Amino acid sequence: MIRKLRFRFALTVILSSFLILVVLIGSINIVNYRRVVSDSDLELDTFTRPTDMPLMPRPKSNIFTAVYGNDGTLIDKFTTWNSMYSDQNMEEYAGEVLNGNKDRGFIGDFRYAREKNTEGTLIVLVDCGPGLNNFRNFLRSSILLSLGCMIIVSAAAVIVSGRAVKPVAESYEKQRRFITDAGHEIRTPLAIINADADVILSDGKSQWAEDIKDQVERLTELTDSLISLSKMEEGLPEAAMERTDLSKIVDSSCSEFASMFLTGRKNLDKDIDAGLYIKGDSRSLKELMSILLDNALKYSPEGETTTVRLKQSSKGIALDVSNKTSDQITQDDAKNLFERFYRADKSRNAHTGGYGIGLSVAQAIVNAHKGRISAEPAGSALTIKVIFPEG
Repeated sequence: MIRKLRFRFALTVILSSFLILVVLIGSINIVNYRRVVSDSDLELDTFTRPTDMPLMPRPKSNIFTAVYGNDGTLIDKFTTWNSMYSDQNMEEYAGEVLNGNKDRGFIGDFRYAREKNTEGTLIVLVDCGPGLNNFRNFLRSSILLSLGCMIIVSAAAVIVSGRAVKPVAESYEKQRRFITDAGHEIRTPLAIINADADVILSDGKSQWAEDIKDQVERLTELTDSLISLSKMEEGLPEAAMERTDLSKIVDSSCSEFASMFLTGRKNLDKDIDAGLYIKGDSRSLKELMSILLDNALKYSPEGETTTVRLKQSSKGIALDVSNKTSDQITQDDAKNLFERFYRADKSRNAHTGGYGIGLSVAQAIVNAHKGRISAEPAGSALTIKVIFPEG
């Protein structure tokens, strides 16, 4: 959990810095480009005014103008060219502009304008090469500088994230240690209470003693679940992860629960592909199946069918547990089902004896196996979907 928190913190800092640099560098380069275009358009506006060519002002950039008759023949041309481009090259560019569809735009590094009148067509080409080269050089430099800044920011974010989440990590560790220690401490008095209740029951049946045993059993179950959740949130040791036959675990879990479904006058169907393996811990995977099947058993009405499917999919190995529910599950409920102690129906506790923590443990187990778990409601039906990476 702390590792994920550090990753999210660092990612947030990096993405924020990236967006700031994109906006800043992008804005500067857009302004530079528009300045080049604006300066070129001023030159074009000067030369597209109806005036005699010899009287035109001295341009700031290299200019080539050509006048074409209505039949497309070159009538006259004027140039201030003192570069490596020949008149032939410029006439070819002017010919492309003459036959093009736009009256203003770029052709290569030249900004052009096309002005038509009754006598013919005037083509003006302005050399934007120096301005565009400056723009490109600045763009290239700014991108390289931004990449350097992002590398520095990323390294700093990774380093600082440890200090930033340290108070949260310490608080979380204290909370986890408290749950684990308190759970172990609670087990002892619960065992004593349970033993005392057995002594009372040995002298004869007692409703009070039976109630005590029932509540002790519930508290023991809750304590074990909290300890299991606390351990799972820290992840599984690498030594416990081995290639495991998930098909066999799912199939055997369904067989174990079949009698309980039958006793509850409910049905359990399974559709399991054989030979599906993942890298995982068999004990925790069995616990996952017990939680999902127990959840379906508790909350499905009599006479309804729970279906367990295990299939190979394009995303990995897909495990689905589908069942009808006594009450409709909304999308908002589905998003919160994996939260600790959350209940879509607050009255369920009295009928099922659950605590609303089972699916939280299931989520922790799936996360420890680098999988994904979700709840998908459909009217009065609910499907718990789990995707495992192949092992």
